[in-house]
Amino acid sequence: MDLRQYFKKIRDTEMALTELFPLVVSLETSDGGKSGMVSEVTRELAAKMFVEGRALLADEQQRQLYFERQAVTKRAAEKADLARRLQVAIITDPSFNHSYVPEPEQKANVPPASKK
Repeated sequence: MDLRQYFKKIRDTEMALTELFPLVVSLETSDGGKSGMVSEVTRELAAKMFVEGRALLADEQQRQLYFERQAVTKRAAEKADLARRLQVAIITDPSFNHSYVPEPEQKANVPPASKK
């Protein structure tokens, strides 16, 4: 392939993409590329992948599933971050007497039991 045609195809494909960061679905390649992996890439990289036959534009179902997974991952990361930052401090009052044990209260006006 002529290099001029190659780069012209990339530029034309890039101009046709409307999104700044399109979602692409990878295709299986001879150099070990896995098929079915959804990724968010730049327009330039997406155009290059399309021209080289390494990826296709993701359909609506794949997009929805990708964004749902991203939201779940983000919530889990935020929850883990919050748990990491959560601190518990036990503060004691220095004026409180920790050795004080109250005596059992006696019942008022009850005479002690007599022995027989």
